[in-house]
Amino acid sequence: MADMASAGSSPSLDISAGTTPDAGPAPWQRAAIGANLLSPEGGLGVTIFEEMTTLALSTGAINLGQGFPDEDGPAEIKAAARTAIESGANQYAPGKGVPALREAIAAHQQRFYGLTPDPDTEVLVTTGATEAIAATLLAFVQPGDEVLTFEPFYDSYGAIIGMAGATHVTAPLLAPDFLPDLPALESAFSSRTKIVLLNNPHNPTGAVFPEGVLSRIVELAAKYGAIIVSDEVYEHLTFGVAHIPIASLPGASERTITISSAGKTFSFTGWKIGWLSGPEHLVSAVRTVKQFLTYSSGTPFQSAIAVGLGLPDEFYTGIATTLHHKRDILAEGLRAAGFGVYTPSGTYFINVDTAPLGIRDSVDLARRLPGLVGVAAIPVPVFCHPEGAERTRSLLRFAFCKKTDVLEEAASRLATLKDRL
Repeated sequence: MADMASAGSSPSLDISAGTTPDAGPAPWQRAAIGANLLSPEGGLGVTIFEEMTTLALSTGAINLGQGFPDEDGPAEIKAAARTAIESGANQYAPGKGVPALREAIAAHQQRFYGLTPDPDTEVLVTTGATEAIAATLLAFVQPGDEVLTFEPFYDSYGAIIGMAGATHVTAPLLAPDFLPDLPALESAFSSRTKIVLLNNPHNPTGAVFPEGVLSRIVELAAKYGAIIVSDEVYEHLTFGVAHIPIASLPGASERTITISSAGKTFSFTGWKIGWLSGPEHLVSAVRTVKQFLTYSSGTPFQSAIAVGLGLPDEFYTGIATTLHHKRDILAEGLRAAGFGVYTPSGTYFINVDTAPLGIRDSVDLARRLPGLVGVAAIPVPVFCHPEGAERTRSLLRFAFCKKTDVLEEAASRLATLKDRL
């Protein structure tokens, strides 16, 4: 799988470099292995995102690979950031986040989900959701522990699990709905399962897990004494189905850390403002680690995102409606191209099957697609371990979080694919 995740390799690196013969890979090497960036020979490659971006630039292709918007979020949030800068909010924020943002996060959880975290002891502001995930895993797992995720999985999960020295165990999400097979999920648990790392709504599949699936996760986590870490950054980006925070279910709140961020909801991915909430004893442990990673960041942006979290309901329903329309524009072009299209229930992403076109290797097609039709995508196998990579070998992921005219042009280009193969 490592060769799938990289554009090529640097000169071969000795996997034991910097370690004693019995020590095994260094932490950076474990991170690279976990993210499918290190080949068995020790060659270090670039991420598939960098590879596809380079191809898109060199061919003039529309880049629907990496999931970031191509337009800014609400003007009132940008104005709040400018005001904060002008008013002098430019030094370190408190380590756990500025009070206004922590209070806004708690109010958001109450408003949308009926959850009532204490903003002083049960909320922590982080440098994006990625730091929240990293600090949480580093706080609780160690060699010998297992971290269970669904597969395909967001690539940073594998990297941080590897860095922490834990074992990454997966349970498959299967097309067409990408919901877990519950017996397979149960068999993935063991006495060594320390954390269940849940991504809901799910990247890269676009699945939104129903209450029955979430309830079973809670039951299994309780049975095996595992912490639930729920990455919910796409919480407001669902289409016709409701997002259910797993912490809101019976028996979950005392063992669950919930993570979200401003990047996906407000389209300010570059601000890197994330947060987590949960019971005080878990949040305190994560804060202990987080304070020695970044300590704090983004002081004026924190104040601005507090404003954003207080926007009216119409904003939240509006962003989902707009994204729903964009999904359908791209889906139409993908169907015209001859792909088998799996319509997502949430997130920025739509997955397709290349098999109806007679193509079984999505990695190869992803590398040819920018030159063929001028559109770039990401092959799903790079989000998997070897067995999962084989299972998803013909799947491609496209991002639809772009301007409408860009998506219309991409759909038009994609519709010509059958004639160009």
